[in-house]
Amino acid sequence: MPTEHHGITSSEVHQKIELLISAMVNIRDKTGEFLLTLPDGRVIDTKGWDDWEWTHGIGLYGIWQYYTLTQSPAHLAIIEAWFASRFAAGGTTKNINTMSVFLTLACVYEKTHNAAYLPWLDSWAEWAYHDLKRTKHGGMRHETYLELNEQQLWDDTLMMTVLPLAKIGLVLNRPHYVDEAKRQFLLHVQYLFDAKTGLFFHGWEFNATGAGGHNFAEARWARGNSWLTIAIPEFLELLREGGVRDVALEEFLKSTLLAQCEALRPLQEPSTGLWRTLLDVSEEEGSYLEASATAGFAFGALKGQRKRYLGTEFEDMAVKAVKGVLANISEDGELLNTSFGTGMGRDLQHYKDIPVTSMPYGQAMAIMALVEFSRRFI
Repeated sequence: MPTEHHGITSSEVHQKIELLISAMVNIRDKTGEFLLTLPDGRVIDTKGWDDWEWTHGIGLYGIWQYYTLTQSPAHLAIIEAWFASRFAAGGTTKNINTMSVFLTLACVYEKTHNAAYLPWLDSWAEWAYHDLKRTKHGGMRHETYLELNEQQLWDDTLMMTVLPLAKIGLVLNRPHYVDEAKRQFLLHVQYLFDAKTGLFFHGWEFNATGAGGHNFAEARWARGNSWLTIAIPEFLELLREGGVRDVALEEFLKSTLLAQCEALRPLQEPSTGLWRTLLDVSEEEGSYLEASATAGFAFGALKGQRKRYLGTEFEDMAVKAVKGVLANISEDGELLNTSFGTGMGRDLQHYKDIPVTSMPYGQAMAIMALVEFSRRFI
């Protein structure tokens, strides 16, 4: 097999992935700027590796993706050490974001059959299925450490809670979890997809009384869109590998992914391969180039092609994105131009003002894109 594709070598890709993993588990918040202080006095380190937030959930899944390629005991050990440490500390509050770690734990349990993981998978999945509050029409309310976000649906939910619930349902043979995940995908696409552009809005809020609702600032936010680009092919693969065939749902999600990729292609910055943090707002208007979303788009387009959910028409877009990701990995292995965690914006300026800093999820999204690209060398 060739050791080079589009001027990118296999050795370069693996070297960058190892750098990204090393940097991810060693990132520190040196100023305290990115600490999350809760009303009960707890302080959550969203940037450093030794805490529990969605940032770590995506981080773990990035390492897991590489482990599926290498089967390296060292990579699995990093993942299991994180869970051992967090479980020993007593766990954390259940919410949409903290559920994200269980996508990786379900994968690890499927591999190792470590019975110590079963109570955690069971308890959190039961919470997501039965106790997590729903919006009108049954969507999962996007509650976080700090906010309940009544009657709100966010892009992020599909990645943070719905995929973990589906995977646990398959691993523990609980088909009702999988059915609920299907419903959540349909509901979120229904309320967040922008049919005019083919992109996704960040969020939707149902009116407290009466019919209807709104999409907040109508922000077509890059990383929020990238969660869909990642989650759709991941979900389709979960269903197929789990023996759950739903042709109508598959075709619906594939056409949704196709529409999004068609919309993304002309918005990619030609010289860098990156997308802006507000996809359809110019840099002159304050929408900066953003690398974590670019990595997510690269992953989804590459995997969509490999799994035949997409055709080959997005090859150039995906390769440009991979090259853009590689160009934004520092000598120390940090993914540059990564926007910080982003709550729901009531105006577009909210997104333009989000600071840029290396984060575990940025590292992981870059890892996922490079892992998917590296499959071409096999």
